[in-house]
Amino acid sequence: AIFCHAQVVLAVLVFSVLTSERSAERYGDSIQIALPLVAFGCALSGGGGGEFFLRFLALEAAIHIPKQTLGDAPINTRPSGGGEGFPSGHTAAAAFGASALVQDCIKGAPAVKAAVIISAAYVGASRIDAGKHTIWQVLAGGIVGWGVERSLRTPGVVRTRVLFALRSLGRRLRAAVGLTQRPLPEFEA
Repeated sequence: AIFCHAQVVLAVLVFSVLTSERSAERYGDSIQIALPLVAFGCALSGGGGGEFFLRFLALEAAIHIPKQTLGDAPINTRPSGGGEGFPSGHTAAAAFGASALVQDCIKGAPAVKAAVIISAAYVGASRIDAGKHTIWQVLAGGIVGWGVERSLRTPGVVRTRVLFALRSLGRRLRAAVGLTQRPLPEFEA
């Protein structure tokens, strides 16, 4: 199964690059989608899709809350102008996906692990090259992506609080759009 997973991961990475517009920025755009997407597929195949999805929702919050709350702070200003630069969401998504793949999907494939980690780093470099983020914004994105993926993977206080908040939000959203109150899946806190 590991060999098959490794082949799929490599195939998705190659496909995402081959179908991208030929520029560093566009390659990075594609890879930042491919890494978490293939990690989600791997999680689904192992029965952990719900957990992965909740961790990804927490990642989105960890990316967008600082972008919104830092306002015009210098750390939040993009090199090309504008705000909402801290942290780099592209880099956070890529690091999140890479961490999940390395931990769950390609444990016995060191060459594929290296390709995944280098691909995630490439995403960050592409953001700097495109003038979308500073090195500090990219480093923060990498730390946020990796940190959320790792810290919410195992039971503990942080995970318990985040899962409770996400479940509460899910109930409120379902009620707001008029969905019936089916029980949400339970996850080990």
